[in-house]
Parts: sequence; structure tokens; C-alpha cells
Amino acid sequence: MLRPALFLDRDGVINRERGEHTWRIADFELLPTVPEALRVASALGYATIVVSNQSGVGLGLYTIDEVEALHAHLHTLLADHGAALTDIYYCPHHPTKGRCLCRKPGRLLIERALAAHGIDPAGSLMVGDRERDVQAAEAAGVRGLLVPANSALLDVVNRELRSP
Repeated sequence: MLRPALFLDRDGVINRERGEHTWRIADFELLPTVPEALRVASALGYATIVVSNQSGVGLGLYTIDEVEALHAHLHTLLADHGAALTDIYYCPHHPTKGRCLCRKPGRLLIERALAAHGIDPAGSLMVGDRERDVQAAEAAGVRGLLVPANSALLDVVNRELRSP
């Protein structure tokens, strides 16, 4: 049986959008309501999956190892608050370096998560702070929701996942 997922953009939804690439742990600020929002979504039966463009890798600003280290730090921060993510998917490519299928608004990362985790796209939600997040979701058959950067994710989860 397929289950629903809460897909989340990273920068601006999980952590504070700073207006520049975030790859250093020292620059990473988890937004305050994220752990509780993830706990609520999980309790409601949702997988919680991050889908993020990390084009700084393609630009040579940072490495995949640095992205992985930051994501390990994110997992630790969440665990310290009794929360967890089901998975994280990211695109390391930059559009000036050629086309790829995984960069949002492309749907490939979401489709990979749907297949890997037995997700029902029609019962799922993607929360993002850019139009490309919504476009990627809708291309994969997932409802997309555009929110202002650095919004309280818990408010979104309570409004969107708990409503009948």
C-alpha cells in the first residue's frame, strides 16, 4: 500500500534562506518549528523527504562531501529534537553547465523518491519557497504549495495535513 509524503525544499523551508549558498555547518540555521512539524507529519503517516537543488556543487563552490556532511548534521540536529527525515534527494548540477533531469523544476528527484519509498503522489504535498518547487511537484503528480521563505513549517503542516 502506498503512503503519502511531505516533500520539502531545503533552503528557506528546513533552514534559514540566507540569500546565498548554504553548505557550511556554521551557516546552517534550522528553522524553529521544523522538528515539531516533522514529528506531526510522521505521526500522521507521512514520509518526510527533502528535495533540494544544490547548484553550488556544479559551480565548484563546494563539494558533494560538504553537502553530505551538512545533511548528516541536519539528521543529528533533528534527532536531538526527536524528529527525523525519511530521505534527502538533491541535484548537484548548475544550469549554466548543461541540462540535467534532476534539477527542479524537473521532476526526477521526486519521482525517485516516489518509487524508492512507495509514495502515493496524489496524497502527497511538496512545500517550497520557489515556483520551481511547485512546478516539480505538479509535474510528478504531487500537490505543490508555495510559501514565503523562512515560514513556520508547523503552521503549514497543521493547516495542510490535518485538514479534512
